[in-house]
Amino acid sequence: MLRNSESGFGAVTIVLHWAIAVLILGLLLLGFVMRRTEIDPALQFSLYQWHKSFGFTLLGLAVLRAVWWFIERTPTPPPGLGPLEHTAAQIMHRALIVLALIVALAGWAVASTSTLNIPSFYFNLIIIPHLPLRQSEASEAFWTFAHALLAYVTLGLVAGHAAAALYHHLLRRDEVLVRMLRPGTRRSDAKTFNTQENDDTVVERK
Repeated sequence: MLRNSESGFGAVTIVLHWAIAVLILGLLLLGFVMRRTEIDPALQFSLYQWHKSFGFTLLGLAVLRAVWWFIERTPTPPPGLGPLEHTAAQIMHRALIVLALIVALAGWAVASTSTLNIPSFYFNLIIIPHLPLRQSEASEAFWTFAHALLAYVTLGLVAGHAAAALYHHLLRRDEVLVRMLRPGTRRSDAKTFNTQENDDTVVERK
């Protein structure tokens, strides 16, 4: 099932969700590594180019996810999920989509305002043109700070989002996480999944 249903997410939503999540975490890790001063300059240049390539990929997927959000239906909340929890989940999802867009754009602005004027090679296939921004040390410093700050904010929200999903899966034992793992998960499927988990737990205790 490619599209969302009334009771579950489709494959498109799930693939975009996890692809963006992996890219965000990978870019944060790569950002930490590439800024280490003891790295060989040639390797550091390559890491920066990889960071920019994956950043542009994230930007493209975030745009697709935002468009998909507007044109696709939203499944009904899982049973037991209160109105405040549902609203908080919607705000979290939208905030992460917006941050993915803004962080990627801020990174593009860093490359565009740098006085080094280094081209951005997208996986060594094409050159991504700079944004029409003035190149100066002050501009580069501003966008570098904004890019880093927003990246840390995104990391915090991702951690909170993951913790909430695990809380629902392990403690509440509802279908919040399950619906983002299997396309078109029905409520009956989630109940069966939870029942099997409970049975396995009972067997292990015995």
